[in-house]
Amino acid sequence: MKEFIITETLTEKAVLVGLITYHQNEQKVNEYLAELAFLAETAGAIPVKQYTQRADYPHPVTFVGSGKIQEIKEYIEENEIGIVIFDDELTPKQLRNIEKELQVKILDRTSLILDIFAKRAQTAHAKTQVELAQYKYMLPRLTRLWTHLERQRGGVGMRGPGETQLETDKRIILDKISKLKEELIDIDRQKIVQRKNRSQMVRVALVGYTNVGKSTLMNQLSKSDVFAENKLFATLDTTVRKVIIENLPFLLSDTVGFIRKLPTQLVESFKSTLDEVREADILIHVVDVSHPQFAEQVEVVNATLAEIDKVEKPMLMVFNKIDAFTYVPKEEDDLTPIKPENINLDEIMQTWKEKLGDDCIFISAKEKLNIDELKALMYERVKAIHMKRFPYNDFLFQQYDADGEI
Repeated sequence: MKEFIITETLTEKAVLVGLITYHQNEQKVNEYLAELAFLAETAGAIPVKQYTQRADYPHPVTFVGSGKIQEIKEYIEENEIGIVIFDDELTPKQLRNIEKELQVKILDRTSLILDIFAKRAQTAHAKTQVELAQYKYMLPRLTRLWTHLERQRGGVGMRGPGETQLETDKRIILDKISKLKEELIDIDRQKIVQRKNRSQMVRVALVGYTNVGKSTLMNQLSKSDVFAENKLFATLDTTVRKVIIENLPFLLSDTVGFIRKLPTQLVESFKSTLDEVREADILIHVVDVSHPQFAEQVEVVNATLAEIDKVEKPMLMVFNKIDAFTYVPKEEDDLTPIKPENINLDEIMQTWKEKLGDDCIFISAKEKLNIDELKALMYERVKAIHMKRFPYNDFLFQQYDADGEI
């Protein structure tokens, strides 16, 4: 158990729950719960305590054992807790039983991320994608609490003989899913037309874990004002800007950040957003080098990219936030294993430069450190693709005006 220090007053107090198994040791679970706490704060809750339990696998009825459930229940009643958040996705059966036992709002990692996405969505496109993902998540978890859905669909003959309220709600949600899919198809058609109109220009996509500074970097490179905030999933809608480096224009897109245990409903629903990644000529993988687990975040992003696009693309690794990097040297007589925080920045730089060579660079988008060096690297990468695409038109480099038009 771990206590959290409350630094601000938010809407609801939350308890976090994780499971230590063969696949997730205690250190890994604590890392996951720290990220879950950040997610909770982003959603508007304040995590005040976390519970963990060792088990071979999640309890099929209540995720954790009955004794741990009772312990959590007593803490809830004594401290006026409004939410309990589980780090893994709960089955419909587990959700119903835990709600019945604890009598408070129960969320899992998936529903929490969906809630954040719903709050962050700004455009009709993003809102439709999030709504579709929410309904897909809710469908197998329907209970009789969904009686309000019936009022959204009225008329004679709309309810079959003997049909239960649960069946009615299920049919309504299936209809909504079908309608949202049709809306997304129409939006995707429009997006395809837009992408075809700019298909001749080299396209660069910023990818990376959530909250690594992609939007801040986007602002530095494009001299625009894309929304950037120190919270998870600050950017949902893909933003595309024309960038010009030494009179060479290209398109730069800022995509939604990835995260561990990203809900499959979101990956599928955000297919059109991720099309920017599929159709990019170059990927800029932004990494928060100040994060102790940045190497694992890199693996998560690479694994997600492999699912999205099977085609190998040129990639430039940009290690951001060198200004926020902290280093805790080990004592000479300390025989414990080296931790990420015990490795200094020079060692990290040397390791990755030996591995990637000129395909990596260390910067601070916030403090504008090494931004010119990054631009020079991007210029060379974009120019190489441009020359292949227009082998006989190298004179075009001299023919663009200040707005990137010929």
